[in-house]
Amino acid sequence: MQSIPTIDISPLRGAEHPQRHATIRAILAAAEDIGFLSITGTGVAQDTVDAVRRAVRAIFAVEEKSKWDQAITRENYRGFIPMGFFTPNDGSGKADKYEGYKLHHEVAEDDPVRAACALYGPNRWPVEVPQAREVILGYWEQLDGVFHLLLGALAEGLGLDPAAFQEPFETPLTNMTLLHYPPQAPEEEGFGIHPHKDTDALTIIAPDPVGGLEVQTRDGGWITPDCPPGGFVVNIGDMLELWSGGRLVSTPHRVVNKTGKERYSFPYFAVPRHDVVVAPLLPSVAGFDRPSVHCGHWSAEVWRTNWPDEAADEDTPELGTIHS
Repeated sequence: MQSIPTIDISPLRGAEHPQRHATIRAILAAAEDIGFLSITGTGVAQDTVDAVRRAVRAIFAVEEKSKWDQAITRENYRGFIPMGFFTPNDGSGKADKYEGYKLHHEVAEDDPVRAACALYGPNRWPVEVPQAREVILGYWEQLDGVFHLLLGALAEGLGLDPAAFQEPFETPLTNMTLLHYPPQAPEEEGFGIHPHKDTDALTIIAPDPVGGLEVQTRDGGWITPDCPPGGFVVNIGDMLELWSGGRLVSTPHRVVNKTGKERYSFPYFAVPRHDVVVAPLLPSVAGFDRPSVHCGHWSAEVWRTNWPDEAADEDTPELGTIHS
């Protein structure tokens, strides 16, 4: 594919809907080819997305000192991510031009799952934006529903029992990154975020009207998703690629913001539960050879190696890295 298809997923809600199987085939075709699709018919209201966008803008408008008081730490990957914190996968090149605010699946301080995995816990919510928690978690809950609808469709399309994909997402490590990309000058080198692949199972993004997201085609070109108003951009992550034995494709993408405008984004990253081991459920396609991934270990490594003075363990499978 040299373009990203737009698919109405509303037929997925009816087991007897006449367009259900055609919709599943369309979703699978996009996931197997370019790994990206735009979706409509999600049931998520534009007013809801607009409210989240306003909250995200307000969070990044907080004064700098307060942001630093709420910054991520080595012990807690929740909160403010400073501008320029991330660099390309191999540590070379110019730092990415964005600031972020990291949120994870909300778990109470006294939840027993915390004894099993230190990655779980309550989020930090900026006190300066009191509406943020309710607005964002309400939106998150709706995206959980959209995600499970898509996951079921992919399982059915691949000929798998839907439970094979659904059960691993009970008490998940799903997370969301609120993002602010200042405009880049026309002559400026570097990226809002460098070319990368997502390390999760599936990503859902409400596209910013400003644009800037670019997806790599199989011939190495870059295209922009054409997502209609009220739609969402969805992409396959490395974990679903691994689960499918390489049939579903995790595709490199990047952000370049040379629009002269501020860009705000809040991608939802679906990640399985901490004790799930991701391994192919289908025979691998020719040339696809990846080791299995323990979600808790891998998520901890992603967290730890965000710091520039930390290196990945030798036995940690590579996810998200683009090899030339």
